[in-house]
Amino acid sequence: MALLEVRDLRVRFETHHGTVRAVDGVDLTLEPGETLGLVGESGSGKSVTNLALLGLIPSPPGVVEGSVRFEGEELLGRSDEELRRIRGNRMAMIFQDPMTSLNPLLTVGRQLTEVLELHKGLSRRAARARCAAALGEVGIPSPEERLDQYPHELSGGMRQRVMIAMGLLCEPALLLADEPTTALDVTIQAQILELMQEVQRRHGTAIILVTHDLGVVAGMADRVAVMYAGRLVEKGPTGPLFAAPGHPYTRGLLDSVPRLEGAAGEALASIPGSPPDLAALPPGCAFAPRCSEALEACRAERPVLVDLPGARASACPVLAGGGKKTEAPA
Repeated sequence: MALLEVRDLRVRFETHHGTVRAVDGVDLTLEPGETLGLVGESGSGKSVTNLALLGLIPSPPGVVEGSVRFEGEELLGRSDEELRRIRGNRMAMIFQDPMTSLNPLLTVGRQLTEVLELHKGLSRRAARARCAAALGEVGIPSPEERLDQYPHELSGGMRQRVMIAMGLLCEPALLLADEPTTALDVTIQAQILELMQEVQRRHGTAIILVTHDLGVVAGMADRVAVMYAGRLVEKGPTGPLFAAPGHPYTRGLLDSVPRLEGAAGEALASIPGSPPDLAALPPGCAFAPRCSEALEACRAERPVLVDLPGARASACPVLAGGGKKTEAPA
């Protein structure tokens, strides 16, 4: 049985400018111990998807529909009390912005120990000792002292590491990592990714990794799902998808990665235009206005994911399987 099964997940927000369809019919499956890389430009719906899985979309203005089955149980429609037993325990999230995710009025130690006291029943002293060890594991110096400090007393990188430690405390079955290494230097980033992989090996933790760093995805993810304008446009095993992407948007993302062999002074590749307004999506393919290979049919009819050989799928049936070979980012 799959650890996570997401079917036709839809998240919309009713605003003064109209209905914003932030997530529009997403299907995902995740096995125990598997890592899924969720990639796409800012505003494509990656973070909203993760928040919906945890039941953290505020209502109103948000409306969540579809099905989210975790460990065989449906999560959508559950009460906050029922979801609190899962959040931070069996399913945890590393949030993208630690400054707005950590409580500025509580010490780092109190915010960490609360997780273990609530979900594991540890005493305050035992929880504090475990939290100090967790901070040391994510590379924070003098962890005992840091427990008595407030978030504003830590650097941005340290706050991010606190969030990572918090997400790993209960050794969850599913870890939702939303840009977990954004504020970290490359040395600490490597340590954190190695720590996440070690936890995954020891406990069979599944990970949904949201990131803009395709190099991290290439080295860590078993499968990749590419999002654009709230919809999945391509998904499949990491190696084959990076080697021969079947959707022009995926090719654009991979071509935009700077390469060492590029000529000096050569302009970097980029995707023209801007992401669409989610409150006023075009009738056909949302990527068509930015796509140099779009046909008239692309502008008239919304494409759906079409299964391809090798457990892959693409929402560009005209080009599916015909993508040019692209070297995976190092």
